[in-house]
Amino acid sequence: MHAKMPEAAFDAPEAVPHGSPVRLGMLTPSSNTVLEPETQALMAPLGATATAHFGRFRVTQIGLDGAADSQFQLDPILDAADLLADAKPDLIAWNGTSAAWRGFDTDHRLCAAIADRSGVPATSCILALNAAISALDVRRLGLVTPYTADVQQAIARNYAAHGIDIVAEEHAGRRDNFSFSELSEDDIAGMCRKVAAARPDAIAVVCTNMRGARNAAVLEAELDIPILDSVAVTLWGSLQRTGVSTLPLGRFGRLFSLTPDWQTAP
Repeated sequence: MHAKMPEAAFDAPEAVPHGSPVRLGMLTPSSNTVLEPETQALMAPLGATATAHFGRFRVTQIGLDGAADSQFQLDPILDAADLLADAKPDLIAWNGTSAAWRGFDTDHRLCAAIADRSGVPATSCILALNAAISALDVRRLGLVTPYTADVQQAIARNYAAHGIDIVAEEHAGRRDNFSFSELSEDDIAGMCRKVAAARPDAIAVVCTNMRGARNAAVLEAELDIPILDSVAVTLWGSLQRTGVSTLPLGRFGRLFSLTPDWQTAP
């Protein structure tokens, strides 16, 4: 059903024009302790080709109630983006997954606002995830998250509205954003294995405070299903947007051998 993917490559990093690395600015939930070290680990094979720089705004709880939703108002996010823009990044990425349950349009509007205010192109985790889903022609998606049942259901509704069925899901039932980082790689692998029993076209690990990125290739070899981890897809989408080859990161999973389908993604 999905597009044939090229074999993962292990090429050396490309030379950097004029000795200047591509700078990626990433907006980070304040209570997130996973995405920064995971992103740096994933970027190691790129050498001096690209660097990542992080800015935070306050996010401590994930839920559908007003208090949790208010954390994603535009003003504090744009203030954090302003500070990142001082570092003259080539792109700013919202490295969080709120659009998965709040609606994909929220990230389209956020990225447009960041670009308009800072003059820096912008993308997001969920926009990149959706581009990967589209590139793989996924229609049956497995979903793994740390979230509560109502958030999980909202994510499923959003994808169903775009013709993508969540055919199996596992969630940890947690609300506190910091606590998501306490789920181990083994915990996440176990959740993926349960979801894999339904044979989805791909499994999405939706949360940038979960440790799913560095174990993705091992799980793919075991399950023969693409694993789309949120930290990995944000980096992949950001590098693709800035013209940096992701092939040197092929050891981290099939994702990094994909060409994004931005045009048909939700």
